Amino acid sequence: MLTCAPAVRAASFPAEEKQMEALPDAAVLATRLKNTLIQYHNLEDEKWRVAKKTKDVTIWRKPSEEFNGYLFKAQGVIDDVVNSVIDHIRPGPCRLDWDSLMTSLDILEHFEENCCVMRYTTAGQLWNIISPREFVDFSYTVGYKEGLLSCGISLDWSEKRSEFVRGYNHPCGWFCVPLKDSPSRSLLTGYIQTDLRGMIPQSAVDTAMASTLINFYGDLQKALQKA
Repeated sequence: MLTCAPAVRAASFPAEEKQMEALPDAAVLATRLKNTLIQYHNLEDEKWRVAKKTKDVTIWRKPSEEFNGYLFKAQGVIDDVVNSVIDHIRPGPCRLDWDSLMTSLDILEHFEENCCVMRYTTAGQLWNIISPREFVDFSYTVGYKEGLLSCGISLDWSEKRSEFVRGYNHPCGWFCVPLKDSPSRSLLTGYIQTDLRGMIPQSAVDTAMASTLINFYGDLQKALQKA
């Protein structure tokens, strides 16, 4: 769990493993995904460049090794315990209650309690320059050090709805660990690399991604305060 695997590129996830008609071995895919995220988490600081920063959250980025876009890193402190934070992030009805970008979420298949396939849709962004998107993701939540890691990767799904562009999430996830000097608070670090697809200027994608991640932290904190 705590070892770091070599970099996992797109080619390491064969196309046949991504087909929903022939679902991958969940345990194998979950292990690859977890190790890929740990590798991202262990990247040296100098690999990252600041994309956006507020008082509470910092967003970095670096060129992705998975596609012609960026791997974003987000980090901030959340005023709640790890389990509550991850319960709000992982797939489930709770996520729809607070995530302003997500418009629907359906669990297509459960492998076990902490592992599933979900389909969800997102709202349009930047005055609908980025139109609503749909994703089908494999999701896995596992213990990491004193906290939790909730991670995912998109799968291919033959059924497509004409009102949505199908986006693709390359390996992504959220590490949540208690603060050493304040265990009732959590350090939340996310790694996101989303190919929104469609005809969108890359600058618009980058602007939207950094702002979306900042808003994610704010919406999450507000939801936890109400819980």
